[in-house]
Amino acid sequence: MSLSIAHTFLPTDDPEKSLAFYRDALDFEVLNDVGHGAMRWITVAPPGGQTSIVLHPPAADPGITDDERRTIAELMAKGSYASIVLASPDLTSTFEKVQATGAEVVQEPMDQPYGVRDCAFRDPAGNMVRINQQP
Repeated sequence: MSLSIAHTFLPTDDPEKSLAFYRDALDFEVLNDVGHGAMRWITVAPPGGQTSIVLHPPAADPGITDDERRTIAELMAKGSYASIVLASPDLTSTFEKVQATGAEVVQEPMDQPYGVRDCAFRDPAGNMVRINQQP
């Protein structure tokens, strides 16, 4: 069996701010931008990438209760609802570029005890975006 990851989903409560982060700070391309009423799904990916990220309205599923929507909003506000790990061939310059856009820095580049050099930001929705140095 040969599988690959096509899409991953990250919630956003402000599509314009999230679009600016992924497009302008991370240099991702916009592959799709679809709206339905007050909701919007934006698909972004690194240039030439095989996997894309769908920025989606949190709790858009009609089966989610109001209590569950509140819980999701609380977790997003804490930055503990969703995350993604990216990789860069030049972590230092990537960090400097993203930091220069005013993105919230969670961790500057550092060597982790488990053998990875990485840094971390929060996107405008509070999602953790970790960036690893590619070997």
